[in-house]
Amino acid sequence: MTRWRPLPRIRVLAIGLAWRGRQLLAAEVRDDAGRLKGVRPPGGGVEFGERWEDALRREWAEEFGLEVAVSGPPVVLENIYSHEGEPGHEVVFAAPITLPPCPLLEAESAEVREDNGLPFTVRWFDFDALETGGPELYPTGLKALISPPAS
Repeated sequence: MTRWRPLPRIRVLAIGLAWRGRQLLAAEVRDDAGRLKGVRPPGGGVEFGERWEDALRREWAEEFGLEVAVSGPPVVLENIYSHEGEPGHEVVFAAPITLPPCPLLEAESAEVREDNGLPFTVRWFDFDALETGGPELYPTGLKALISPPAS
């Protein structure tokens, strides 16, 4: 198990909200013991001089090999949190995306690799169950700001 700790600086992140009906695609967030702590939509850091939309598309291309389309405006939130006793601070752009036809749309889960080679698992989670019997959705407060697309 790889130990992850927040960086001692403010990070700007761009995450993609991929929907399959009322299910949201999210990466598992685990503690040092390997227990599921919560889930977070996939994405990653915005580099200096990079627009959040470009970072979002780049992260999905790097991690999933997919060319995604940003399909709506982002919600933006500030997230000050603690992971394994270490403080973290993020500004997060969370935007709906459209996935191209791909096996991920049919699979229940997939193993993916960060650009540094570390593996992580993504799954489709029932939106209504997140935080109400299911895992917590990170960043904290995101669930109140988003909803599945109308069918």
